[in-house]
Amino acid sequence: MANSALIIIDLINDFVTGKFGNPRAQAVVLRTKELLQAARNEGMRIVYVTDAHLPGIDKEFEVWGAHAEKGTKGAEIVPELEPMENEIHLYKRRYSAFYATGLDAILRELDIKEIMLTGVLTNICIQHTAADAFFRGYQVIIPLDCVDALTDEEQEYSLSYIDKMYNADITTSDELIRKIGEQR
Repeated sequence: MANSALIIIDLINDFVTGKFGNPRAQAVVLRTKELLQAARNEGMRIVYVTDAHLPGIDKEFEVWGAHAEKGTKGAEIVPELEPMENEIHLYKRRYSAFYATGLDAILRELDIKEIMLTGVLTNICIQHTAADAFFRGYQVIIPLDCVDALTDEEQEYSLSYIDKMYNADITTSDELIRKIGEQR
């Protein structure tokens, strides 16, 4: 997993405990925290990509209403997953972590070949990010217990779609933690 990066998407206050917060997202934080620690222990590249919308002008507000506005508490990463100084934090205004964020250029500079996607929501930001990663030639790995949607149906459909359309490796955080540990 030497050419791998852990990408943490939208595990911010508004989506975990705030405006759109829910127990499913809170469970994702707990599992992601364990995977994050394993990745950190092995020196893996960590990248956070989070919503930071511009007040009053972002197109997503037409669909979801105002949320995760840049500079607000709601747009901050949850305290359990606080980035370390050497970790990258990018900001997005659309669903995909690749759209207008510079993520692709950074991953290429780091010679990253595969990305592990974690965060919320599976059927929105994770799915759009997986599509853009596939289009750019990255191998996509998704630990199914480190992503979630608002319903079981949305979760299952999205994971099945990502697996089928983007040849993603759908696994578990325990399996990834085991593989990361084997790198020693």
